[in-house]
Amino acid sequence: MKIAIYPGSFDPVTSGHLNIIQRAANIFDKLIVCVMVNAGKNPMFSLEERVELIRRVTGDLPNVEVDGSNELLADYARRRGSCVIVKGLRAGSDFENEFQMALVNHKINPELDTMFLTAESQYMYLSSSMVKELGTYGVDLSDFLPQEIIPDFQKRIAQKNQTTQGGK
Repeated sequence: MKIAIYPGSFDPVTSGHLNIIQRAANIFDKLIVCVMVNAGKNPMFSLEERVELIRRVTGDLPNVEVDGSNELLADYARRRGSCVIVKGLRAGSDFENEFQMALVNHKINPELDTMFLTAESQYMYLSSSMVKELGTYGVDLSDFLPQEIIPDFQKRIAQKNQTTQGGK
């Protein structure tokens, strides 16, 4: 059984992420979408909330499992029996960073390869950071987020705005 891991912070999971998940699920016997802890980011949603949001939008994909981890990705992949990491690429700048990470992961775990899937054109510009920015301004998010999680996202944005405005 070929098991692949699609890691990320997914804060929140976007339509672009979901597109990569669907495409990778068609390639591998099992795809583990793993919400990773990124010490350099201050997430809007907790790890557990992000796992739940992804489970909600991937419920119709029987070979997709959603998990969360604070382990080193190469170690997590070894523990889960995966030999492939799936990464989505939007632009050349993504490639530079992801290529470096692929080399490091392969050095730590020589059994581990990275497969890059290019974003489809309608998602080339899409990032979780951009979605958070747009959400702050009340933009229609239906082209950016899976429909199932838009209410959760809007609620979190409203809570954040209320907190930053001192509860007014």
